[in-house]
Amino acid sequence: MQLENAVALVTGANGGIGQYYIEGLRSAGVPRIYAGARNPDSLAAIVANDPQRITAISLDIADERSVMAAAAKCQDVTLLINNAGIGLLKGFISAADLSGARSEMEVNYFGTLAMCRAFAPVLQQNGGGAIVNMLSILGKVNLPMNGSYSASKAASIIMTQGIRAELAAQGTLVVGVMPGTVDTQASKNFPPPKVAPATVAREALQAVIDGIEDVYPGEQAKAMAAQLLEDPKALEKMMAAMLPNRD
Repeated sequence: MQLENAVALVTGANGGIGQYYIEGLRSAGVPRIYAGARNPDSLAAIVANDPQRITAISLDIADERSVMAAAAKCQDVTLLINNAGIGLLKGFISAADLSGARSEMEVNYFGTLAMCRAFAPVLQQNGGGAIVNMLSILGKVNLPMNGSYSASKAASIIMTQGIRAELAAQGTLVVGVMPGTVDTQASKNFPPPKVAPATVAREALQAVIDGIEDVYPGEQAKAMAAQLLEDPKALEKMMAAMLPNRD
């Protein structure tokens, strides 16, 4: 896919990684970029960087009506970047209740699925295009201190594979992006190594250009992906030492 001819939509554009996707798209010469956020006013500084190319839209991926409204408005999209997500640092048993797990699943899984469903026909009418789903290496091995987040990303990985299969006939590339710890405000208390959000965006967009379906940005994700092939049980046991606090 040649990004110079793309029309992109980025969800969660005001987040720790979203703004770097916007910058990466600008640098690649994308002529039109929709920046989505629940509060479009929060995107004012991002839009001000390039108001000719960047358009802020109101978009809550956990609200199906908001998703459908965005799809109706953005009928020229050829590249959908599902970046919006939440991680609440909750365990399974230690959490006070199921509200956090439900919220993570509602946004990370159902919200991303709703976006894919709404924009699949848009991409088809525009020649196929591509979908980028922001996933996590934690969808392949559980981190107990962020356990229910890991589960939501595991569901999203399987969903990404299924959508890839269903949309292959219409020529839509579906890319799964699985970084480790990304160096954002949300991970400020996490130990290194961390991957820069700009690196995540750059490697994801390069995967779109190159037609690569799975990408593991950063040294941590690449090392964990390799260990999952060599000795997955050892990695599971290592991660099991990082337990959550009780609510």
